[in-house]
Amino acid sequence: MSGEQKNKAKAEQAKGKIKEVAGRTVGNERMEAEGRGEQMKGDARQAKEKMKDVFKH
Repeated sequence: MSGEQKNKAKAEQAKGKIKEVAGRTVGNERMEAEGRGEQMKGDARQAKEKMKDVFKH
């Protein structure tokens, strides 16, 4: 399960980055902000998984 969550975090980060860049390119501030939000969500998920790994060992 942990690997699945890590992959989900990476996917959220990548999707967010793409959305942020696309928003910036077309001048859509809302899309850009949504992209940053998705990246932060992925970052939080990744941090959570790293903490779980620390406490497993």
